Amino acid sequence: MDARAPLCLVACGDALDTTMGVARALGAAVTPSRDVWFSCGEAKHVIDANVRGTDVYIFQHCYVPSGTRSMYDRLMMVLHAVDAARMADADRVTVVLPYFPGARQDKRKGRTREGVSTGLIARMLQSAGASMVLTVEPHNEAMVGCFDPRVCVFEIVHITGAFTKFLVENGLVGDVVTSTDAGGLQIARRFASTLACGLVALAKERDYSKASTVTATTVIGDVDGRNVLVVDDLIDTGGSVVSAVQALWQAGARDVTVAAAHTLMSGQAWRRFDDLHKQATDRGVRFAVAGTSSVPHLNPPDWYHTFSLVPLLSRVVRSVNRRGSVSEAVEEPPDGV
Repeated sequence: MDARAPLCLVACGDALDTTMGVARALGAAVTPSRDVWFSCGEAKHVIDANVRGTDVYIFQHCYVPSGTRSMYDRLMMVLHAVDAARMADADRVTVVLPYFPGARQDKRKGRTREGVSTGLIARMLQSAGASMVLTVEPHNEAMVGCFDPRVCVFEIVHITGAFTKFLVENGLVGDVVTSTDAGGLQIARRFASTLACGLVALAKERDYSKASTVTATTVIGDVDGRNVLVVDDLIDTGGSVVSAVQALWQAGARDVTVAAAHTLMSGQAWRRFDDLHKQATDRGVRFAVAGTSSVPHLNPPDWYHTFSLVPLLSRVVRSVNRRGSVSEAVEEPPDGV
């Protein structure tokens, strides 16, 4: 199909490498633009080219561990960029957020005097003028209900097929698949189905009086002598992963690979995982972590493997620009760009 309008790719913050990768895959150019930060903390985004009547795609990594700006600083810059594109009379504006900020805060969890951050951020993006938001594997797909489709369409980019292929090519799959807790079993089932292998469950107990504290993990199923792939949508401080891996080894598991769409690796995560890698070496088995480029990490250790989202996002952008299907673009072979 013909393009809905000329393609325009805009980079915010530290998303220039991702945007340039998409541009190369599509045979396009990155539109000149820049973040401007004032000494008092105010900001704006300036587009230095004519974008009137174009189909604009604004890329942003809202969480960059090595960056100097907070997640909310980066979210604010996206809003400035959307507003700038609209004020410049862009025909349509799509925001590409591989990791959607606030995605875990999608409900109030029994506490009535707190907000729902997912809904707040959705309303902000809509109000700024976004026509569509593209994100990768959000924590809860029900967050689509936070958007008014008459104003802004919310599209989810699923990565199971492409990510599984990456894991297979790098020898990172196992005999069975699990997740860190029962809540992640839906994701684990997708990977197990794609890999045509077994599924086991882990039951996690938390101490809710303390932040990010797991007291125990129970293995439900047989992992004795097996290699295990642990999948989840997100890794933050790594407490759940450590508890899960220790429980799997105690149950007789051998090699363990942990794979997640979004590896935030905050707090003590790197140290905790490095300890697991050393324990694995002492046991004569392997421990590895695989994450996507939704969260860029500089110079990760050799046990960490990065799956680039650029080919996937390139196909999705091309398809949306041509009024095509996002799901079909995701399923398209990697050489189809």
